[in-house]
Amino acid sequence: MTDRRIVLNTQRTYLYKLDIDDASSLFILNSDPEVIKYTGDPAFSNEKEAEKFLAAYSDYTQNGIGRWGVRQRLNDEFIGWCGLKLHQNGEVDLGFRFLKRYWGHGFATEASLACVAYGFSKLNLDYIIGRVMHKNLASIRVLEKVGMSYLKDIICDEHPAKCYRINRPENQ
Repeated sequence: MTDRRIVLNTQRTYLYKLDIDDASSLFILNSDPEVIKYTGDPAFSNEKEAEKFLAAYSDYTQNGIGRWGVRQRLNDEFIGWCGLKLHQNGEVDLGFRFLKRYWGHGFATEASLACVAYGFSKLNLDYIIGRVMHKNLASIRVLEKVGMSYLKDIICDEHPAKCYRINRPENQ
């Protein structure tokens, strides 16, 4: 992995800018019905579809942020993605998705904490939100572990959801 693609490092992972070389990994991630169960996203039909998505993904160039790939530092294995997304209303949300075999090992929390810190220290954000479907208890727990608090019920991608929020720490 070239250093120019790496955005963040954590104790066990690094987060980096995805590109078309990650199409196979992204296809595998989104092929698991349990992984995308609470996302509202359809699975990619094939690896070529994932490649087209990545080729058209413009968040990094347009907004300077996006959903970043997450790899283990130990073995360079792709384990999912995590990152910040700027929405049309100006809000920035934290999102994450990991391969099922890595659930329950703290990777989502570790990567999410790094993203929240980045949002406050590098982007000078006043707050970050997290949107999650009501039944996605594991993701709700991750949002709470990174310091987010329930804000309100919302509709997210045409699904009932909850919105969580963390405000910029006052000492920054």
